[in-house]
Amino acid sequence: MTVTTHRTSTSAGTRTGARTRTGSGARTGARAELLRADGTAVRVLVVDDEDSLAELLSMALRYEGWQVRSAGDGAGALRTAREFRPDAVILDIMLPDVDGLSLLGRIRRELPDVPVLFLTAKDAVEDRIAGLTAGGDDYVTKPFSLEEVVARLRGLIRRSGAALARGESLLVVGDLTLDEDSHEVTRDGVSIHLTATEFELLRYLMRNPRRVLSKAQILDRVWSYDFGGQANVVELYISYLRRKIDAGRAPMIHTRRGAGYLIKPGE
Repeated sequence: MTVTTHRTSTSAGTRTGARTRTGSGARTGARAELLRADGTAVRVLVVDDEDSLAELLSMALRYEGWQVRSAGDGAGALRTAREFRPDAVILDIMLPDVDGLSLLGRIRRELPDVPVLFLTAKDAVEDRIAGLTAGGDDYVTKPFSLEEVVARLRGLIRRSGAALARGESLLVVGDLTLDEDSHEVTRDGVSIHLTATEFELLRYLMRNPRRVLSKAQILDRVWSYDFGGQANVVELYISYLRRKIDAGRAPMIHTRRGAGYLIKPGE
């Protein structure tokens, strides 16, 4: 599906409308299905005050099998972001109640790591620079193809670690890579040798990036049973992993006192 734009004059000035041209038949080229670490569908928030355009984008994303919510203004976007907890956001830079750049900052306070794709009719270099400088991860200017938006969004979601492609054996968090088939682990290209238990613990952490996992959850998933209350075995193996993964590098494995452990890209 391709979206072209036309200009219509209103009392508020010149706006960008949309019309579509669709073709028949299935999508060309097979693409791996993206899923969240818990196996559920990817979540995307679309923020655009043009209802027809927001609906077209939502339709294209649902065609990918993703869950989609939309909002037409900044207030609605913030409310939906808090409730929906999206894995990615498509954000129009021109909204009726707030500037898209300002809204980005508010969204990032709620969801610090969520990737954001700016959507704008502005194509001046300074506008693109402003969007990226403000923290946007990528941008698409109108007119655009829905295929391009989806492709860019897939790339952002994959790089953020929020979702994995079904059937792929590689888990990637920052510069850390784990191959589930070959059991090879590397960080920044350097091979890391792990025992079988260390590998399973790291795999569980990497399948849930930026998510705090309790000792009980880790015991159940990695050891498959309760260690008779000996949860210190988790602490022991976390320390083993830190020595191998984090030694001399920006730390990736973090402790949340009283809650558990999480892994995220080194900063």
